[in-house]
Amino acid sequence: MPDNNELDLFKEMMADVAPIKQDTVTISQKYQVSESQLARRISAQSLAESDSEYLSLDNAKMVKPDDMIEFKRDGVQEAVFRKMRQGKYDIHGRLDLHKKSLQQARNEILAFLKQSQRLDIRTVMIVHGKGERSNPPALMKSYVTTWLEQISDVLCFHSAQRQHGGTGALYVMLKKSPEKKAETRERHLNRRSE
Repeated sequence: MPDNNELDLFKEMMADVAPIKQDTVTISQKYQVSESQLARRISAQSLAESDSEYLSLDNAKMVKPDDMIEFKRDGVQEAVFRKMRQGKYDIHGRLDLHKKSLQQARNEILAFLKQSQRLDIRTVMIVHGKGERSNPPALMKSYVTTWLEQISDVLCFHSAQRQHGGTGALYVMLKKSPEKKAETRERHLNRRSE
């Protein structure tokens, strides 16, 4: 039990202290999500839950017929991306979009990527052509590039090597299917327990 001197000292120290009138705390966010980031998050869907309608036919970032295309999500190792870019991964699936409308191409890309992922095919090629004679030039190439960026199960893509179609085709690397991820996780757990 505190003695009277300590209690008196405490009261004296607290004499000019006033109670706080506000009982809520305002927390300022250090990181604000921009509207464009939010829109990209909403539009990026996995192949399992995707509907072709979320891939827009209204606009795409236009590229030129001979532009080299590259895209890599955060987390993809540079060595993996380099190996894909150099065409060193076996291509286990190929989709040719020549003579397709944008709507047909959009639907076929989603179906092709879904099937590839379901069959545990990770590296595929999409041949879109250069579009030198299309109006505007490189129309299909521009849309394919935009769509692939919006599909969250696409890890990275890059224009193909000359012998595989050059700037008229893309190497595309997909995420593992959820089933294969579970198998890999279990295999690693079994190794640890041995």
